[in-house]
Order: sequence, then C-alpha cells, then structure tokens
Amino acid sequence: MNAKKAASVDEPAWPPPARLNPELTGQADAERVLLDAFHGGRMAHAWLLCGQKGIGKATLAYRFARHVLSQNPDGPSQGLFGEAMVPDSLFTDPLSPVFKRVAAGSHGDLLSVERSLNDRGKLRGEVVVEDVRDVGEFFSMTASEGGWRIVIVDSADEMNRHAANAVLKVLEEPPNRALLLLVSHNPGQLLPTIRSRCRMLHMKALDAAHMDALLVSYAPDLGADDRARLIELSDGSIGRAVDLIAAGGIELYRDILDLLSTLPELSVAKLHLLADRLAKAGAEAQFYTAMDLLRCILARFLRFAAEAGAAGSGGDQGFADERDLFMRLIPGAGLDRWLEVWEKMCGLLERTGAIHLDRKQVVLNIFLEFDGALRNR
Repeated sequence: MNAKKAASVDEPAWPPPARLNPELTGQADAERVLLDAFHGGRMAHAWLLCGQKGIGKATLAYRFARHVLSQNPDGPSQGLFGEAMVPDSLFTDPLSPVFKRVAAGSHGDLLSVERSLNDRGKLRGEVVVEDVRDVGEFFSMTASEGGWRIVIVDSADEMNRHAANAVLKVLEEPPNRALLLLVSHNPGQLLPTIRSRCRMLHMKALDAAHMDALLVSYAPDLGADDRARLIELSDGSIGRAVDLIAAGGIELYRDILDLLSTLPELSVAKLHLLADRLAKAGAEAQFYTAMDLLRCILARFLRFAAEAGAAGSGGDQGFADERDLFMRLIPGAGLDRWLEVWEKMCGLLERTGAIHLDRKQVVLNIFLEFDGALRNR
C-alpha cells in the first residue's frame, strides 16, 4: 500500500505535519459540519476540503480520519432515547492507539496519497497514477477493524490527468463504508466530474486573532510588530506565515520596502545588493519568497490606489511605512500604468520558473519596471 511512513527525525516539528497534529485552530465551523454528517447518518462517501493553502485542510482531514477510525464499528454512540450522540469536536487523544498508528502510517484502514519520489529519489512535481493505483484495491477490501476504510489525497490539485481519472473511477462506484477525503487549494482545477461526486466543504481563512495565537505558539520569539506584519502578509494562512518566517520573509519585506522607498530615484547600489543576495547559490527559496512579497506589495498598492481614487484620498489600511510609500507612488503614474507593471512582473516570474531565467536579471528587470513607471518610460 501507499501509506505514508512515520515522521523521520529530519522532518520539521514546527508546525507538526498534518498527520501528527492533534490540534486545529480557527476551523470550528468546518469541524462541526463533519461531526454532524458522521453522527447524524448523513455521511457522503467523498469530501472535497477546499480553501487557500495553509489554513488546516490536511490537518482537518487527518483529524476527521482519526475520529472515524476511533468509533465503534457498529455505528456512532446513541443517547438514552436513541438519538445520535454528537461529540463537541473531532479531537483524538495523541496517546490513543489510533492516533499513534495514524501518525506512524501503520493503520490498516487508512491510506495516504501524496506526491512520491521518482527513480532518482526526487519528489515528483505531481501525483501520478502509480500513487493512486492502490486506492481501488484498498477500498475493495474489508476494513481490518470492521469499520471504515479511509483514503486521504493531499493534495488533489497535484494529480495529473491519469491519476485524476483513476480516482474518478473509484468515485463512480464507491463501496460501502469507504471515505475519500480530497484536499484542494483550488477546486476549479479539478475535473468537474470529480467535483460533482464529492461534497464540498469550504474552509475559511484564519482570522487575525487565531493567526496571532498560532504565531505566539509556533514562533514565541517574534515580537508583536513582526506578528502583526506577518498576519497582514499571510492573508489568513498560517502555512504561508510559517513559510515566510523560514525564508526570512520579514527581513526581505523590509529590504524590498526600503528599496522601493528610494523611488523615483531608484538606488542602484541597493538594487544590486538585493539582486546578488537573491541570485546566489542556495537562495532559490529566498528569491521566490521575495518575488511573492513584491507581488503582494504591488497588489496592496493597486487596491490602495483604487480606493484612494474613489475616496479622493488615501485609505487607513496597511502599515505606516507602506502608506507613506503608496501615497508617494500614486501621483507618479496612473492606475493603468501600474497594472501594466503588474502584468509584466507576473509574466516574467512565470517564465522564470518555466525556463530558468537568470534570477539576478529578473530582480533587476522587475524593479526597473517600477522605476520606469514613475519616469513614464
């Protein structure tokens, strides 16, 4: 079977991988939907857990799987008058045998499907048909503990066409007591026939209070100002916040903002320092983080400029250093010109990943586009 192995000592413990994480923050509504469906006898055989990346979809999938596998095979518990007893949450004690076996990838009734390694030991860029080939056979067998057979696909967006068609075959003829949980960051990319055969559960981005609580837990050394900045930049995704911290995103953000603040007389010295730093060997993660941050800053500026134009003045959103920069940029070029910069930047970054353009030249070209907008070039 294609069950995932136990976490190795090399895996990050911060935050814990979804299969090892006993907690879920900020998704009580989604959890309640699953609880009510299972204990109310309205279980769909397939669920599509949707929402932006990094908000807890895979964590919820494993949390639900552990809960289902912990239940009496004869059905959910009933109250004194025959009504289903619905627990308050999907929590499973980390010391329980079910939790430990799921964490170790050794539970006989759970199959996890993710991208696998190719013949050269490298992680594939997509989920291939070999990764899902065991799903049909797995579901055809009787549950080893008399209850449910569960498959988690994380993420369904990464399935190639052949893998998606193999999963679709299972969805077309679902066996009894089989549960398929598909994690999807962008369900619009999936086959319509897959979407139509699943119950969709839309999960919300995390609010600022939940983000702050998680950051305090995961990164206790971060100051309140840095947490606030991360929350603003992460758009309700704790996964994105964690990635930004790992890539030095706060420092990169400040360096980018500092460089942009030299406009319309762009500092060539600062530009080359940043470009050299992002182009050096081993800095791929920092490069893509910086470019993502630059996209984020420009998107926030476009919204700010549009709202300022509608209101006749600048808005109050964002941080003071951002607002100061945005207010200086607005008179320099019209919204149409900044939209051109956005389109050119996004196009250049797409080509960078596709044909491996020189990273330093990409950084130089993008910042020169900003400079050119203000100089009407």
